[in-house]
Amino acid sequence: MALNLSVKIHPVVLFQIVDAYERRNADSHRVIGTLLGTSDKGVVEVTNCFCVPHKEHADQVEAELSYAMDVYELNRRVNASENIVGWWATGNEVTNHSSVIHEYYSRECREPVHVTLDTSLAGARMGLRAYVCVALGVPRGKQGCMFTPIDVGLTYYEPEIVGLQLCQKTMGGGGRSRQVTPAADLAQVADAANKLAGLLDQVLSYVEEVVAERAAPNKAVGRELLALAASLPDLSASSFADAFASSVKDLLMVVTLAQLIKTQLQLNEKLTLLTSQ
Repeated sequence: MALNLSVKIHPVVLFQIVDAYERRNADSHRVIGTLLGTSDKGVVEVTNCFCVPHKEHADQVEAELSYAMDVYELNRRVNASENIVGWWATGNEVTNHSSVIHEYYSRECREPVHVTLDTSLAGARMGLRAYVCVALGVPRGKQGCMFTPIDVGLTYYEPEIVGLQLCQKTMGGGGRSRQVTPAADLAQVADAANKLAGLLDQVLSYVEEVVAERAAPNKAVGRELLALAASLPDLSASSFADAFASSVKDLLMVVTLAQLIKTQLQLNEKLTLLTSQ
């Protein structure tokens, strides 16, 4: 049943939609495109997308469908696991032309989803919504469809978290942006260790408050802490320190090799430039 679907969208998809909206033609008020990803067990995971040029008139929609299929076929050569799962549009509402566009995607995939992203920032936030089209009508009578909202949320890979954290650092005071550079690998390890230490302090403080009966216990939190403690490996402090030091040495070796390769490439580039003159 289409109403039981839920949509999980990766941050890179939102960036691509906003970028397509910023690059739109001056006479275009709305941008549409194709959603790519996977669908399994009632969960549609959107990992990629691309824009489809189109024009909307009062009584019809003109879309470059051949361009959309060409881009999709090129993407399949790079990532064969990404299939068409629906389409997206900028704005905060479903328009009269949405049913026509949705009919095309219904021929390209089973139970396509429609995602809208409010790039106009109505209500001072970028609203994200997802819909499925449900058929309406009576047997042997006039048929129609209705866009019904479904659950939508964000999901991400670990590298995307790093990118989002870096983007968050560009937000300065007073709504101004500032330039930042990615931190070195060891600096990221140090930041992660400091953050982990702060979280552990919060957990210890909570446990001490509950044990001293100064705070009410929470069964859900207790179960999560028990699962966390059970997941820890049975290692002595010295064995854990040795394993951690070994991992740090491996990281330092990779960083050193990367710097050597970078230096060799720069040297080769300069030597090639000198010999060609």
